[in-house]
Amino acid sequence: MSASLPDPAPRVLVIVGGSMAAIKAPSTLRRLRERGAAVQVVATPAALEFVTALSLATAAGQEIATEDTWFRPQPQAQHLTLARADVAVVVGASADLLARAAQGHAGDLAAATLLSVTGPVLWVPAMNERMWQHPAVQANVERLRGWGHQFLGPVYGAFGSSGEGEGLGRMAEPEDIAERTLDLCRPQDLAGLKVVVSAGPTREYLDPVRFISNPSSGKMGFAVAAEARARGAAVTLVRGPVALPDPAGTEVIRIETALELRDAVLAASESADLVVMTAAVADYRAAAPAGEKQAKVAGDVTVHLTPNPDILAELGRRKGRRILVGFAMETHAGVERAAAKAQRKNADFILLNYPTQSGTAFGGDENEVTLVRVDGSFAAWPRMAKREVARRLLDEALRLHRVVQENG
Repeated sequence: MSASLPDPAPRVLVIVGGSMAAIKAPSTLRRLRERGAAVQVVATPAALEFVTALSLATAAGQEIATEDTWFRPQPQAQHLTLARADVAVVVGASADLLARAAQGHAGDLAAATLLSVTGPVLWVPAMNERMWQHPAVQANVERLRGWGHQFLGPVYGAFGSSGEGEGLGRMAEPEDIAERTLDLCRPQDLAGLKVVVSAGPTREYLDPVRFISNPSSGKMGFAVAAEARARGAAVTLVRGPVALPDPAGTEVIRIETALELRDAVLAASESADLVVMTAAVADYRAAAPAGEKQAKVAGDVTVHLTPNPDILAELGRRKGRRILVGFAMETHAGVERAAAKAQRKNADFILLNYPTQSGTAFGGDENEVTLVRVDGSFAAWPRMAKREVARRLLDEALRLHRVVQENG
């Protein structure tokens, strides 16, 4: 589930392009409405060859705009009325529609509306891989990006029934389109700030193929990175080995070991305003990892481990005026231990997890945490989506950042 949206509901203009992927447009519209958005739809003539006006209107909850509606008698030109949306998203954007928009054409409703939009524009392309990679298409994409337009995808996958197999050109999924579109509606209260986030596990190798690790999915850190980016921050995500796609618009640094994580986070945090350490860092590593795969032996094996550096504590010692947030997992005396950890490591606050609580352990989409401050005060948050946890975390961090700035 998406984090809370501004009130009143954001107005989303969905332009459906002439790609076979237009058949996914009704599902995209439903996802947007489920998240509280008010949607209007423009369907190109080519789009209506793949999906009916009735299915689009049903999913949108109102009549859609087409070439036939463009010149109906009305107080204002329809393309100007539609362009007042908070954000426009082009679903199933074809090479032809990209070209017309990049050249400033206005001979049809979709192109004329795009010329009139003043809010963010998100393109979701869908076409054959060879078309997507053609220099003409890429030149049009770069021109639109130069105007501030954003792109989601295309992604790698099958090309429907075209017989072309798989490649880079498949449209992003409706769930991802809705999430990214509504991200563009969020308040830009983190604009001008740099946020560094660590996420996922580390791997501490015993030999080239065996390692010590943990089941962290990275979802909490990725949610923080995505929320910060949606609110205008410049985000650096230092990610361990997890099966998640990189959040759009973020700088991503991939690491495996705790030592690599330490180096990457310390370097990135030098210019940061806010550092959020959600990574599940291994406490120990092999004192002398083997250079070759070790053969299996009968009986017990003794492994000599040595402590990994305390990255949060090191960040605390170098903290300066930045805001530092950590996470902790405790099974008992959680608030007391988290407050002591915040004091000991010079963190501004700790989010306390309860790994033994059902539904909040590693890998879940929800979390139930307690915000614990240095002075021991705390706020227990109800169970919620990790993206909502990220929103509240950043709200608190931004409040503290403003206090620091006001106090000089």
